[in-house]
Amino acid sequence: MYKFLTCVLLLGLASVSSTCLADPIKPVQLGQSVLRLNGPWKFHTGDDARWAGSGFDDSAWESMNLYAPPDANDGDVGIAPYISGWSKQGHPNYHGYAWYRLRVAVTPPAGETLALLGPWAVDSSYQVYANGILLGGVGDFSAATPTAYGNHYPRYFELPPELTKGGPITFAIRVWAGPWVGGTGGIHVAPVIGTRDAISAQYRLQWLKIVEGYAVDVVPALLFFLAAAMVLCLWRLERANRAYPWLAAALLCSGLQRGNQAIFFWLQIETIQDYVIFILTLVGSCTLGAWMMAWRAWFKLDKPAWLPKLVAALTAIYAVAHLVAYPWLYHAAFPHAVTRTMYYLITWTHHAFLLVYLAILFLGIRREGREGWHALPTALAIGMVLFISEVVLLHVPGIWFPFGVGVSTSEYASVISVLLLSALLLRRLWSRAAVSQPTALEESPA
Repeated sequence: MYKFLTCVLLLGLASVSSTCLADPIKPVQLGQSVLRLNGPWKFHTGDDARWAGSGFDDSAWESMNLYAPPDANDGDVGIAPYISGWSKQGHPNYHGYAWYRLRVAVTPPAGETLALLGPWAVDSSYQVYANGILLGGVGDFSAATPTAYGNHYPRYFELPPELTKGGPITFAIRVWAGPWVGGTGGIHVAPVIGTRDAISAQYRLQWLKIVEGYAVDVVPALLFFLAAAMVLCLWRLERANRAYPWLAAALLCSGLQRGNQAIFFWLQIETIQDYVIFILTLVGSCTLGAWMMAWRAWFKLDKPAWLPKLVAALTAIYAVAHLVAYPWLYHAAFPHAVTRTMYYLITWTHHAFLLVYLAILFLGIRREGREGWHALPTALAIGMVLFISEVVLLHVPGIWFPFGVGVSTSEYASVISVLLLSALLLRRLWSRAAVSQPTALEESPA
């Protein structure tokens, strides 16, 4: 009986097609399970409130399939099954409004009611309607330009009472893609319909995946913060050491940058604009500059004297270039030549930071000798975190999927770098204690 119901489910889904205009509503028999609404959906760019209604004629719209192979994931967290969006289905680089529509006739099992699991990953915001009734969505549509947050928010929707017992339903999904989406856009994971308990279980599994996916950012962030606290404690013992305040600043910035990933994707409180301005631009620029100055102070490089000015200039250029490269931050439009120039400036400034970093390590090892070589593994691990975009050009994988959870190379490098830095600091503390111990013995009474 179960196999029979499964076959009916698959046949019902396949029959929902625009080619059968004479009979646009096809039956879907739901068993004790869920059904992924892969479509094909009717799709149209633009925006019109009438498109939410069940009576609207969408027969002239194009068809768009949301089917993806079960093992196709997003290349980040491991969300599956994942499709590229409308950019790969005839609408490259399109941003703005678009609608998806699908008609189904649902028959739930006896005594069961229905629910909908929203599309899990959408660029950038969306609203879901059932027979013209707004169920909810992700993002704020109250203003002329919607507000977008992260794009990995699972959503559970109770169907209206008149629809929970089954019957013809027209699902309409209104999507808005921001100008930052580039080569993506639209729905990446098809919504799922099923019995209320089954959908609730799927909803919890999706949130578990999101928590797992970004918990790997929380761990290195906490390690960065703990290392910063350790550095500040050591600074109290060596107030004259200029490396400690720079190290603490660099570690705090690195912790903020890494830990913000979890805040951005777990909580719907930080907008895309907030992320670009505060994390990508300000914190990101300060992180690079602080690490340059930290290693300069660690190696006691007083020369060249102009190095701090160069680092300050690169930090300022990097921040300003980010702000100018994204005119949508201010709802403005700059000439294409300006934004393109800023993208090049961001890339080459980052390369310049890398050259400065390597120069500091070279000069530091030459000056410090053995002590410099002791610091090199830590500095290289930090360099992997700061310059991962350059590292992947050497064909180093940028992300790994142990146990199905995406862990980036920079996350691995972050943990390793903190452990190495802690060992380096403890070695320095031990050396300081060893030097001071004979003096204490000499001063003790015979």
